[in-house]
Amino acid sequence: MNIVCIVEGDGEVKALPTLLRRFSTWRESSVFPTIGQPIRVRRDRFLNNADEFRKQILLANLKCQPSGWILILLDADDDCPRTKALEVLRRAEKLAPGARISVVLAKYEYEAWFIAAAPTLKGRRDFVPPAVVPDAESVRGAKQWMSKCLPHGKKYHEVVDQAAFSAVFDLDMAYTNSRSFRKLVSEWDRNVRPSASN
Repeated sequence: MNIVCIVEGDGEVKALPTLLRRFSTWRESSVFPTIGQPIRVRRDRFLNNADEFRKQILLANLKCQPSGWILILLDADDDCPRTKALEVLRRAEKLAPGARISVVLAKYEYEAWFIAAAPTLKGRRDFVPPAVVPDAESVRGAKQWMSKCLPHGKKYHEVVDQAAFSAVFDLDMAYTNSRSFRKLVSEWDRNVRPSASN
């Protein structure tokens, strides 16, 4: 089974495959899908330029044939994750009828999932979480929040840190504390776990 991801950030190009590979064991699936390098898009252009949107969806559909799964992961920013995801999903399904497509928007950013499991990152890459961690999905500026948890003079860098943290943060804690992370997990379960019995 092929999983073709569409992502908006340079960090997610490495981080999302790293995270998804952990899911096969964590979700007790006997399936270990092939996860290639994600398709990197610019969020605004991807969402607002019909030709660009069509091009990337058709490319993803071509790459995941014949029985793959297209996973579109974007930061919600100020959009409602559920409403925007449904809108993007409907557009994508019109372009690739019959394809398995999921759209997940992290609220507000991918790094919110790290905040959701911040205590489990203590000591990783010198990360020191505060005694009281905020609601993960209330932090506007999750990357900046991550930087504040690093020693003076260090700064969170998406390209180098995102995959490293994706490899170690506690998935159960993130699942408990982040609704948008639960959405990603539910889409995995719906599209990958049933394949284990095929």
